[in-house]
Amino acid sequence: MLAYIVRRLLYAIPILIGVNLLTFALFFVVNTPDDMARMQLGVKRVTPEAIEKWKAERGYDKPLLVNFEAKGLSTVTNTIFFEKSARMFVGDFGRAEDGRDVAREIGARMGPSLAIALPTFILGLFVTVTFALILAFFRATAFDFWGVVFCVAAMSISGLFYIIGGQYLISKIWRLVPISGFGDGLDAWRFLILPVLIGVVSGIGSSARWYRTIFLEEVNKDYVRTARAKGLPETVVFFRHILRNALIPILTGVVVVIPLLFMGSLLTESFFGIPGLGSYTIDAINAQDFAVVRSMVFIGSVLYIVGLILTDISYTLVDPRIRFE
Repeated sequence: MLAYIVRRLLYAIPILIGVNLLTFALFFVVNTPDDMARMQLGVKRVTPEAIEKWKAERGYDKPLLVNFEAKGLSTVTNTIFFEKSARMFVGDFGRAEDGRDVAREIGARMGPSLAIALPTFILGLFVTVTFALILAFFRATAFDFWGVVFCVAAMSISGLFYIIGGQYLISKIWRLVPISGFGDGLDAWRFLILPVLIGVVSGIGSSARWYRTIFLEEVNKDYVRTARAKGLPETVVFFRHILRNALIPILTGVVVVIPLLFMGSLLTESFFGIPGLGSYTIDAINAQDFAVVRSMVFIGSVLYIVGLILTDISYTLVDPRIRFE
């Protein structure tokens, strides 16, 4: 098992390096520092002097990959790639356009993002898996039929509708919770109830329907017939045998959500005024803050790779055969 985990960790290194190189190419080759300067200055006719001054103030006046004018190690370190891209591997994300340290801002905003994402993820996974198991348990019945109709209807509704409708009904009409904002300490729960509730409800349709399909694929397999032949109750067959054997495809789908646990939800945080990483990214895109956008893209790739590794490790716990491959 240890060798299996080590192989997965070694596979992640070239992937992360490749993602970093691709991100660098998109930000500095396709979109050159001169283009960044023109977009940031925001005027139609920008003088070459203004462009050079903007690049010099932000360290974009250096060569991209190799500094032939420097000597020794500085030929590599005194470049845009090392200063703006390679140093991300040690957590140095530089400074935003407003002068604030990006790493410090990310650390401060990670808490509000996790406060929304973790409850939404855990509660949503429990609700959707349980609902899908019940639908599979009552398969080919009226309950299953109307449950699938509900899932399809829920899938057809945009997540934006849930946000606006929830704010209007629960916050504006019923006045049960604040419509937006965020509080400190224990007072934050009043601002989190509605976003978490909307996050769970908006994801029921697609997730439950997919999990139901997975469970139905397991229902008629040999091990299920063997369990029934032994006289096990149907509830035990479903919740002990079918659920466990269906965990691998479920875990594969769950990994996609892991980066969002840290990076936050762009729509939710923006509409509810929560100072998390999602709203931080949106604000950076609107302000054309390339340092912040570049940092968030890199962090997202790192988290996704970490999620893949955690998924591979969880496979060894669910399926014993993987431990000996």
